Amino acid sequence: MTQIRRGRPPKSARNFDDTKEALLLAGMAILTEQGFNTVGIDMILKRVGVPKGSFYHYFKNKDDFGLQVIERYDQYFCAKLRRCLASSPADPLKGLSTFVDEAVEGMEKYRFSRGCLIGNFGQEMAILSDEFKHPLAQSLKNWSFMLAHNLEQAKMLNLIASDTDCLQQAEFFWIGWEGAILTAKVMQSSEPMRKFATGYLNQLTRS
Repeated sequence: MTQIRRGRPPKSARNFDDTKEALLLAGMAILTEQGFNTVGIDMILKRVGVPKGSFYHYFKNKDDFGLQVIERYDQYFCAKLRRCLASSPADPLKGLSTFVDEAVEGMEKYRFSRGCLIGNFGQEMAILSDEFKHPLAQSLKNWSFMLAHNLEQAKMLNLIASDTDCLQQAEFFWIGWEGAILTAKVMQSSEPMRKFATGYLNQLTRS
């Protein structure tokens, strides 16, 4: 006779990849709000429900975790940016406006507690290991190349001047955008983000 087990059914165990992904996603969420050096591993593990001793089964150390979080965030952000920029093929600049609108919505949703993970890491460069320099810079380059492609499309449609240096303009956007996000967090207002985006698009389309 089969014995009937009482109580709650056992939880299905997550496999290696699922658990690692859960840790990376938790890291992304927490590190958009707090600095890497101030966040302890215990906070990440508690968010996911993973035993403390298991962390080093997935990552060599905390720096390895941080580097993989940056890589995962860049993948997420590139996918989001690609979707937004491709949302209006007839007017590529509207795709940039869509990105700005979604970013503002996200900042307001989390009451300005979250920012850009790459920007947050950048503010800690003085106390991070040199290993972080390349992946952080590469993320910004990836975003710049994507936006530059969008601006090239706008130039082909005569929406911006034919002599526009699209890569330079794309790099300029991210330099200003990171500052706008930081200012929005300080002021607890989306106004800096809106002001920068409006000013950027105005100078870009000015004949």
